[in-house]
Amino acid sequence: MALPFVIRKYQNNDREQCRALWRELTEWHREIYQDPTIGGEHPEDYFDKHLAAVEPDQLWVAVYASKVVGLVGLIVKDNEAEIEPLIVSKAHRRKGIGKQLIETVVSEAREKGVRFLDIKPVARNVNAVKFLYKQGFKNLGHISCS
Repeated sequence: MALPFVIRKYQNNDREQCRALWRELTEWHREIYQDPTIGGEHPEDYFDKHLAAVEPDQLWVAVYASKVVGLVGLIVKDNEAEIEPLIVSKAHRRKGIGKQLIETVVSEAREKGVRFLDIKPVARNVNAVKFLYKQGFKNLGHISCS
């Protein structure tokens, strides 16, 4: 049974709930990489940095029972774009929220004339990779060298 949730543009009063989602995602990355240092002491601060770099009108949230349970963003550069972030709260996964967030951001990218759309899930997030593949993304993976 699908949840009665709404996808809408990010609003300033969503900030704290989105920071909590960012922290939840970082904690998941810490778990799958077995590295408690990922994201530092306050990983939610990275949401603020992301918000400063990406205009708020390029973020969408999923709201269920007045609570933000999902977040997706679109970083556009000329005719290319990247989906960043894509977060669905663990308690609300596998209920269609992620799919609707992806559909929303893909539609927005098309409206902006984007020709190439990237998404870069972390390699060990196998469930995310499988989900994105089902959504039509075929070339998933990213190698970063420090």
